[in-house]
Amino acid sequence: MKKRLSNTEATSPLWARNGLLLATCTLAVTLSSCAPRAVPVDAAALAASAPSKDALKAELDDVLQFTYADRELSLDQHAAWQILHGVLAYQGDFQVRRDGQLVSAVDHLLEGGRMNGWTMQVITQPDGTRGLRAILESGSQTGQGHADQWLAVLAQCNLPLEQPILLGSESFTMHDFVSQVQWDVPRNFEREYSWTLIGLTHYLPTDSTWPATDGKTWSIEQLVQIEAEQELASSACGGTHRLIGLTMALERHLADGGQVTGAWALADEVIGRAINNAQRFQNTDGSFSTRYFEGPGVSLDLAQNLGTTGHILEFLALALSDEQLQQPWVRQAVANLTELFQTTRELPLECGALYHAAHGLVLYRQRVYGAAQ
Repeated sequence: MKKRLSNTEATSPLWARNGLLLATCTLAVTLSSCAPRAVPVDAAALAASAPSKDALKAELDDVLQFTYADRELSLDQHAAWQILHGVLAYQGDFQVRRDGQLVSAVDHLLEGGRMNGWTMQVITQPDGTRGLRAILESGSQTGQGHADQWLAVLAQCNLPLEQPILLGSESFTMHDFVSQVQWDVPRNFEREYSWTLIGLTHYLPTDSTWPATDGKTWSIEQLVQIEAEQELASSACGGTHRLIGLTMALERHLADGGQVTGAWALADEVIGRAINNAQRFQNTDGSFSTRYFEGPGVSLDLAQNLGTTGHILEFLALALSDEQLQQPWVRQAVANLTELFQTTRELPLECGALYHAAHGLVLYRQRVYGAAQ
């Protein structure tokens, strides 16, 4: 098994805060014609076409700065689903326009600010303690689309457990949010624990157990087992979110001194197979398959390419070793994605695909070059 590096101490990027509004992310871009044929990658040709490390760094910084500063979102026109995807990519630095002024989207929420789709409910647990539950609004593209998605996004902003969260006139903490997610695990009827794992393994040791609403004892390892047994092809975004959750959980487990046995061994196998398939089915231009990990696939639909290549790179930027991230096939994928960002620079884009792709580029930038200054 290859050595995995812990991502539990991610560094927040520092981005300049200037630029003019050129586009918002509201629509998908579809420029399709006759579908091209998927062609197996020639590794030597791909290596020869990969850009230099220095040239790629300049392209990365340019597209990430533009996406941060010039694709502006506002509380009047956008909802939590769009805004928190931006937070995923740029964490506490991500700004949103409020009453004509740019403010941190994370600070706005923590300070009790209103945001369409940020729907929280106060729950009194059997022992009398109160928790915070984020209401699931699947398919709305306004509120939380997946169970525990909001916890996962805020956890990746490295907020401490004691971080206050205002809700109306009452004050809660991230601990109240985390404990409610633990209590509610059996209520996840879709058994989609991708975001649950990201959030819980940021705050809890991977040998943690706890009682839940069904009266049973649950554990991190049980969630890992459930996720690792799921079919990637039928999962959201080709299974990339499941893979990201498993990767982050496994890295935390290894950082805690855990052994790769049982559910952890299954997770490692699933992750390794997905890495191999991402490279195996990569297209000649460096983009990843539009069929994700299932087989070769290519499209002229820019929105589809942004979504597939961006999501797969996001996973790889977490799962690959430092040495693997330096390999030409990865560098060419990053180059393809930055070129796609440049091509769609002044076009409206769908926020989920846009910011997951941006997050992949941010993670790659941090691990290969260090955080932007």
